[in-house]
Amino acid sequence: MTNQALEICYDFPFFLKEELDEIFQAHEKVFFQKGDTILEEGKTSNAYYILEKGLARSYVNDFNGNEVTTHFFADNEIIIEVLSLFQRIPSQENIVCITDCECRKLDFETFEELFHKIPNLREWGRAWMSKELFAYKQRSVEMFTLSATRRYLNLLEQKSKVIQFAPLKQIASYLGVTDTSLSRIRKELVSHPKKI
Repeated sequence: MTNQALEICYDFPFFLKEELDEIFQAHEKVFFQKGDTILEEGKTSNAYYILEKGLARSYVNDFNGNEVTTHFFADNEIIIEVLSLFQRIPSQENIVCITDCECRKLDFETFEELFHKIPNLREWGRAWMSKELFAYKQRSVEMFTLSATRRYLNLLEQKSKVIQFAPLKQIASYLGVTDTSLSRIRKELVSHPKKI
């Protein structure tokens, strides 16, 4: 069986083969069904997951009790709630499976052991954190600088699986628009694809 998702997530030029073998072997294969909760608000995260196949999302409940999607996780990405996992505090977010999901799980204690044992894992972690911080910063800026249509097209380009499987309401909340606005955007794109 291939470790494609692990290889993609741990793509770092300085890893030695034996280091990667040890890291890969530390991951446990786990399965979730559509609708399963991976992490619940108020609980402390004790693991992260490499998503081999499927789609999941994280969301918070706003001050009115509405679900607001904060992130979508697709194939070959890491499902993680960084603040809860590394600060050892209760999560403010929920992480739920939109489809059935196949994952590789690495629990926090094992990660800590490997982190102290393999210096290259620390360097990988720094590089991964920098990349994620950049992506979150870019997304927050784009929420104000790009039109809703452009944000939708970016999502379609970057994570087409979201458009395919996630309910309209979840996509709309992620893009910061109403369901009605998103429906209108989708209709316009179908009827006038060259206009955009």
